Amino acid sequence: MTLYLWLKFIHVVSSTILFGTGIGTACNMLLAHRSKDVHIIATTARYVVAADWVFTGTTGFLQPVTGLWMVYLAGYPLTATWVLGSTVGYLIAALCWFPVVYLQIKMRDCAVEADKNNTPLPEKYYRYFTYWFWLGWPAFISLIIVFYLMTNK
Repeated sequence: MTLYLWLKFIHVVSSTILFGTGIGTACNMLLAHRSKDVHIIATTARYVVAADWVFTGTTGFLQPVTGLWMVYLAGYPLTATWVLGSTVGYLIAALCWFPVVYLQIKMRDCAVEADKNNTPLPEKYYRYFTYWFWLGWPAFISLIIVFYLMTNK
């Protein structure tokens, strides 16, 4: 197997993990939040933060490395519309992901503290959740556009 095909394999698998983990953790966090059960929210938030660091963090690093390496090996210009569009879309997703992870950590900490003290979630948890929810949409939409550009180049 050539280097290009190995990179393509890694790129496709890591994009699947990146996108799947993103949707999966977002769904779990949203469902936990909707339960209004502090213990469920605290437990879920712990797992969501861990999964995002392990899976989204590593695949988020692999995506640009393998993608740009394939672009180089295939001789595509960096100025090709699909390369530029994919890069911009990926950057939008990444710029949303960093504050999302920060907010998840803050939400986890609020929920763990409330669970430990048997108190309701503080108001700041709901503020963090609102920001987290709305930052997820541009990340999701931009990755859908990246998938479209990559598969229809």
